Amino acid sequence: MGDYGRPIEFGISVVPTAADLLQTRTTVSLADTLGLDLVGIQDHPYQWRFLDTWALMTDLLARTTRIRIFPDVANLPMRVPAMIAKESASLDVLSGGRFELGIGAGAFWEAIEAMGGPSRTPSEAFAAFEEALRIIRLFWSGERAINYAGRFYSVHGLHPGPAPAHRIGIWIGAYKPRMLRLIGRLADGWIPPLSSYAPPEGMPAMQHSIDESAQAEGRAPGDIRRIYNLVGDIKDGPTRGLLQGPVVYWVETLTRFALDLGFDTFVFWPSTDPIHQTERFAQEIVPAVRTAVERARTSSVKAG
Repeated sequence: MGDYGRPIEFGISVVPTAADLLQTRTTVSLADTLGLDLVGIQDHPYQWRFLDTWALMTDLLARTTRIRIFPDVANLPMRVPAMIAKESASLDVLSGGRFELGIGAGAFWEAIEAMGGPSRTPSEAFAAFEEALRIIRLFWSGERAINYAGRFYSVHGLHPGPAPAHRIGIWIGAYKPRMLRLIGRLADGWIPPLSSYAPPEGMPAMQHSIDESAQAEGRAPGDIRRIYNLVGDIKDGPTRGLLQGPVVYWVETLTRFALDLGFDTFVFWPSTDPIHQTERFAQEIVPAVRTAVERARTSSVKAG
């Protein structure tokens, strides 16, 4: 485990709060203009302050021209997998291939149940999630009709379509061992949160679990994207904690995350002032990290 050599990409996360819609639109337009690669949006439909994430993604894709957008991560229990596949393909077509699918098995089960969704045990959530992944893949397979009979989800003689504009990546948000092995077997990417559940020091063991599972399935570990959600603030002056510090600290930290921990994609969740923080991230940190990673990779090749 270490640097997988994948191209480095950068994005931001915006909170889908209805009261902050103008700020969200401005932030995403700025990210698009400044050349960032991705926008991630959390999906908690039972949160009364939030707009529906899928409706918001449609709005933002229509207002941008190049940036890609993904749910970070889609709430599977609130939607059947065939509908997730349909919505994803539709957004991809409407945007000219600028949609990716981040997805999770579910959390906050009481809130999900309160909105009419299921309440599942961890074992049930895992089994339902694997079934959903297989149906989504089938939906995008190009087959004229698809069938799948599962314990939680089934489709019978379904005619899928439209086809996505590009091969949509399925990026899984998870951090527990069984889900990590599933990522190695089936996913295009992994999205852990930077939190007490997935701190930097815990990444090598998690990456190793994904890699072992991928290799057992005959897959190359480097084919799996590694996306790190980064909550923090760019602040001049002394470093005040993890991802709370000046530009030089951010550049050194993200470069280390890429070269030592194997991450290739960084999605910044600003704690404050998202418009200004997005501007600083895109202009001061992103180019410096790209340069530092490329320099280190070039030196490694020459040394080898």
